[in-house]
Parts: sequence; C-alpha cells; structure tokens
Amino acid sequence: MSAFLLRRFLGMLGVLWAVVTITFFMIRLTPGGPFDRDRKIPPSIEQELLRRYGLDGTEGREWGLRVASRFNLKPALAEWLGNTGSLGQQYGSYLGDLIRGDLRLSTKYRDRSVNEILGQTLPVSMALGGLAFVLAAVAGVWLGCRAAVRQGTWADTAAMLGALGAISVPTFVTGPLAILLLALLLPIFPVGGLDSPLSLVLPALVLAAPYVAYVARLMRGSMLEVLNQDFVRTARAKGLPEREVIYRHALKVAILPVVSFLGPLAANLLTGSIIVESVFNLPGMGGFFVNSILNRDGFLLGGVVIVYCALLVVMNLLVDLAYTTLDRRIRLW
Repeated sequence: MSAFLLRRFLGMLGVLWAVVTITFFMIRLTPGGPFDRDRKIPPSIEQELLRRYGLDGTEGREWGLRVASRFNLKPALAEWLGNTGSLGQQYGSYLGDLIRGDLRLSTKYRDRSVNEILGQTLPVSMALGGLAFVLAAVAGVWLGCRAAVRQGTWADTAAMLGALGAISVPTFVTGPLAILLLALLLPIFPVGGLDSPLSLVLPALVLAAPYVAYVARLMRGSMLEVLNQDFVRTARAKGLPEREVIYRHALKVAILPVVSFLGPLAANLLTGSIIVESVFNLPGMGGFFVNSILNRDGFLLGGVVIVYCALLVVMNLLVDLAYTTLDRRIRLW
C-alpha cells in the first residue's frame, strides 16, 4: 500500500505542476495585462507595478537579448527571444514561490495576498459544499434504492419525475424560490448572509438539489442491474430478508458507479458555487474565481485552480480506496 500511495502522491504532484504550468502560460500569453482595466498610468509606474508583482522579467529579457546579440540574430527573432526569457524568468520565480507556499499578491485586490483571500473564503465554500455533498449523497442513494426496489410503482415514477424536475430547473431559479417560500413566507431559515450555521442549510439544499437527482438516477440504474445478478438470487434463495439482500449485499456492488461520480462531485461542491453564493450573499470562493478570470488576476486564478485540482486528485484517491472496501475483488496494490 505504501508504494501505491507514493505513486499516487507523485502523480498528484505531476498533475498539479501541469495544471499550474498550463494556467500560467495561458493567462500570460493571452493579449492584455492585469492592469489594462485600470485608468491609463505612466509607463514608469506600470513598470514598477510589474516589478512589485514579479511580472517584469527584466533579467530574463536581458539574458535573451544578450544571446540574440551574441549570435547576430534578426530583430524579430531577438525580440521573441527576449520575451521568451522574460516569460521563463517569471515562470521560474512563480514556481519557486509556490514551493514555499506563497501564492503571491492579488493584482486586482491590492495589498491582499492570495493566501489571505483563500484563507477567508475557502472555509465558507467548503462548509457549504460539504453540507450539500452529504445531502446529495445520502438522499440520492436512498431515493435511487427505493425507486429501484419499487420499479414501476408510483414511488418509482414520483422519484424519477422529481429528479427530472430538479435537474431541469437551474439554481438561479430554485434559489430565489426557496428564499421566498422558506425564508419570507415561512420564516424557517435566514434570507441570506452568514450569521449562524443555520444560514448554510437553505443554500446547501438549493445547491444539492440537482445532484440529488443525478445520484438518484445513477443509483437506480445501477441497482436495477445488480438486482438481476446471480448472487442476489442466491441470497434470496437462502431465505434472507429482502431488506438485508438490498442493503447488505446488492448495495455494496451497485454503489460503485455512484462512488465514482461522488469523487469529482465533492471537489466541485467544496470549491463553491458562484450562483448559490451570490443569491444567498455568502462570502465564498466562487465569486473570486469568476472575478479572477474577468480581471486577469493570474495569481488568484492560479490559487483557486490549485485548490480545486488538489481536491479533485485527493477525492479520486479516496474513491479508489473506497473501491477496495466495498468490493474485495478489487486490488490496487
């Protein structure tokens, strides 16, 4: 097992490096800069800002120009080599800071580091996403099992129609409706904000609703397939109670496709939802992720992407480990 975990850890580092590299070069090679949305500033001040945020790459550019001069390269090639050296220096400096755990300063939210922004917003998004994940997993698996066991009955039809409705209606519609019904007409939950742990319940219900439907439909299809297998018929032939056949024998096998879906779902929910956080006025990470793209805030975007990819890789590892627990025929090492 140690060798397996070591391989997965090295693979995780490789994935994170690839994601960081792709994100860095995409944001740098896209036309425009992080200060283009500001009012026009003098070149000297802009150069000082670039130097402050580690985006000037002066030494790398000078190195490229020296190489071009030494080999008498054409002006266009010399300019390209200088820009390449500048970009390489910026990339190397950024990787060095990441290794030290420094995600640098945000270019949009001045004097605020990416570490500080993530430290303030990530716990909110993880609390909201964690609660939504538990609701989606538990309710989806239960509904899927009930629908499969009662295939063709009114309970099966009602569950699948409800799942279809939850998938079809977007969260920017269900969110305001939930506020109207459960916070204004029936004042059960707070309207918005983050005043108490109860403030997360209604947003979590809205966020979890479509994923409950996805899990229920997936669970139903998988359970129907498993219920027709030989080992289930053997368990029934032995005289075992139907409840024990379903939840002790069939569920362990039928839930495997659902577990595969729950891994990426957990990473998605734990990093926040821009729509739900905006509707309920929650200070989560989703809004910063979207704004980092719009504002070309490469360091904040890189920090959010690193967090998401790290969660995705870890959740996939947990899914693989869960396979070995649910199905003893599966061996990973």
